[in-house]
Amino acid sequence: MFSQMRIRGVGVIDDAVLDLSPGLNVLTGETGAGKTMVVSGLGLLLGERADSGLVRTGADQALVEGVVQLPIGHPALERADEAGAEHEDGELVIARTITASGRSRAHVGGRTAPVGVLAELGRHLVAVHGQADQWRLKQGEAHREVLDDFGGPEVVALRDRVASLHDEWRAARAEHERLAGESRERARTIDSLTASLEEIEAVDPQPGEDVALRAEDERLAHADSLRLAAGRALADLSGDEYAAEPAPNVRDLIGSARSALSHGALHDERLGALDSRLDEVATLVTDLAADLTAYLEDVELDPQRLEHVQERRAALAVLTRKYGETVDEVLDWSRDAAARLDALLTADDRVEILHARLGELTSDLVEAASELTAARRAAATDFAARVSAELSHLAMGKAVVEVRVEQRTAEDGLPLPSGERVRIARHGADDVEILLAANAGAAPRSVAKAASGGELSRVMLALEVVGSTTGAPDGTAARRPGTPPTFVFDEVDAGVGGRAAIDVGARLAALAEQAQVIVVTHLAQVAAFADRHLVVHKSDDGAITSSNVTVVDGADRLRELSRMMGGHADSEAGLAHARELLEQADALRGSRVGAA
Repeated sequence: MFSQMRIRGVGVIDDAVLDLSPGLNVLTGETGAGKTMVVSGLGLLLGERADSGLVRTGADQALVEGVVQLPIGHPALERADEAGAEHEDGELVIARTITASGRSRAHVGGRTAPVGVLAELGRHLVAVHGQADQWRLKQGEAHREVLDDFGGPEVVALRDRVASLHDEWRAARAEHERLAGESRERARTIDSLTASLEEIEAVDPQPGEDVALRAEDERLAHADSLRLAAGRALADLSGDEYAAEPAPNVRDLIGSARSALSHGALHDERLGALDSRLDEVATLVTDLAADLTAYLEDVELDPQRLEHVQERRAALAVLTRKYGETVDEVLDWSRDAAARLDALLTADDRVEILHARLGELTSDLVEAASELTAARRAAATDFAARVSAELSHLAMGKAVVEVRVEQRTAEDGLPLPSGERVRIARHGADDVEILLAANAGAAPRSVAKAASGGELSRVMLALEVVGSTTGAPDGTAARRPGTPPTFVFDEVDAGVGGRAAIDVGARLAALAEQAQVIVVTHLAQVAAFADRHLVVHKSDDGAITSSNVTVVDGADRLRELSRMMGGHADSEAGLAHARELLEQADALRGSRVGAA
């Protein structure tokens, strides 16, 4: 529950602190005093979109801060822990600021957090109901959500199973249709890939083969000139043993040079060093001559080998023109193509598998949707009875609520065992509508059409009381698991008066036995049931209008109730009427269980 709220710089509210209590907290005040700003401030605290228009004129920023008391292990505390928040014994402080320029900041447990975290916490903390929520009942989706929430874990679990099966069924159907529709194109691609791979396999290229063959082709094509060049170089180094007249060669000249230096090298170290270097040159020349001799032995004139190499290069060139710049790229392409071909060849098998899986999923989905329909219909019967009983305590004793759960039939839907075909969505196959017969003998109509403004307010309250509690229709049983600990009603009693207003107050008090309830009201009959009565006061110094909030009790509370009933706050008649109203509320509280 919220134990305290501070609102500063929001609308007409300069700085106000709301000390809240368990049970029913009622907020009253004159028109324009700023009651709605309290609800707006709470909305900001729960992560609603920031509106700089809410910042009080002349203020730099608006601040809303709330202190929440929660049991250890509550989902909101666990989410706050994930955000790095600090709290003590379940007391969590959350805050929201908005600057005049529209910039917004959120804090959870003393730590800065994204505004989205406040929204996540809000879903676990508060359910806010206002006039806009009544219009929500005009939407069919809302009817189904109300029923599913009432149905509890059983209905929610079935709905989640239907959603999961529906997602899997849609994915399998989409893949099956895609593969089946691509069968012709797939066949053409298979033929093309098969021919290409067969062509590559016939040539059987080896990694790097094109580079090696290019070098060999160059060597074989120029074998004559290569042998001539190597022979001349060898002759210059070592001499030509077949020459008629020996010509000077490098080895002989080096030998002659060494002979010239041999005697002098004994008497001069520098000359000896030069002789050593000349010896190294002689060794290098000898080695180079040997290598040239070996090269001449390797370089052969082989026209047949040259023809083979050129033919092989031509075959590889055909592949590189189609599949890659090099043989290595051709091999990479062939590996990818083989993998793709394998996938295509198994696609037909995949189509058959998907066809069988679709049959299984369709059967499972239809069965789960049928179970969900049955569970909803069972919940609808109980829900309708409870809401009808609740309305009997809200001056609508003749009203009867009916909840229709009908499966959507469609020719292109999925077949039921009965032979009917239904269209199944993620939430199931059902259209849900809450109907109301407001008077005896009246035909049931959609609740948003059958109820007047005041009646619709009471219907909303009855739906919340029934939806938030389990057990007897009088609402005395425990709060339904998963419902938030705090409910906020913003003038849900609009259009209600007289005895009906007292009934509304009594049922709000009944709901407050299981949860904290905060109500903004203009009716004294509702305010009389408050466990804590807060009043928004407006002051005007002629230049600036501001409001604050105080807790009233005793004589102050009597004066506020008297004011709300249209009399003078201090008139004896008004105070007597207020006192009588409080006594009546206390009596109804005490006898509520018996009266139910």
